This record gives sequence, C-alpha cells and structure tokens, in this order.
Amino acid sequence: MVQLKPLDEHVPIFHQLNADVSPVVLVNVFTVLESDIPALLKTWEDDANWMKKQPGYISTQLHRGIAGSTVFMNYAVWESVAHFRAAFTHPDFKKALAVC
Repeated sequence: MVQLKPLDEHVPIFHQLNADVSPVVLVNVFTVLESDIPALLKTWEDDANWMKKQPGYISTQLHRGIAGSTVFMNYAVWESVAHFRAAFTHPDFKKALAVC
C-alpha cells in the first residue's frame, strides 16, 4: 500500500533512532496508489491518535501534494529522540505497522 523512501539513504530511520537529540522533528515522505488514499488517511489518523497519547509527543501534520498528487509528507515533533523511539518501538505501534 505505502511506498516509503528514506529522506537520507545514508542515515535511515533506524540509525536516527540512536541519536540523543532534543527536540526532534521526524519527516517522512511516501507515495500511495490513488485507490489506497482512503485507507492511508484512516491509518494515519489512527496512528496519529495513538501517538498523541505517548509521552514526549508535541504535534504532527500530514500534507498531500496538489493537483491529484499521491505523494504525502508527514512531520511530527517530539520532545526528544528517546520519546519518539519509545513510541515507535512500542509493541502496540509495531503491531499496527505490520498490518499496513
């Protein structure tokens, strides 16, 4: 459904999770098929609602390209990488990712 591409192929997200930085802004860009957009929006909303309840969460926003683009950009702000890492590696979130 979702085609994820790292913004920096030399420093993928799993390497970034080891950083000790605060605050942190996570940015990811992905492309979906037109037919998958409703499912993407529902999944993003569910994930965002879960993340909002996690310690250290500050905000998130999803953007879509214009003129029928199927490219989306998400950014999320966290108090620290440690907070984001705890949420991103939480068993409940990992289970939700496996379904996507």
